[in-house]
Amino acid sequence: MNTTNLEQRIAAIEQRNAVKEADKAWETSMTRRASITLLTYCCMVVMFSILKNSNPWSNALVPTLGFILSTAALNSLKRFWTRVNASNK
Repeated sequence: MNTTNLEQRIAAIEQRNAVKEADKAWETSMTRRASITLLTYCCMVVMFSILKNSNPWSNALVPTLGFILSTAALNSLKRFWTRVNASNK
């Protein structure tokens, strides 16, 4: 294997790692959470309006808050699961 080929392979691996790190950063970002929260709220307002709910603006807060609470709980559960499973190996 020549050095040029090896350098190209290393560059490709570094590029792939950079993309994966950016994807992971997006998955845990507050921007992503805020975007999903806003989209959830808007979709629920539309759905409740279509269903002729008497107060869609405030009732849409319930599933939106459920999303926020579930993501907070999942992060704690993930940390616990990681700690337990890391110690079993």
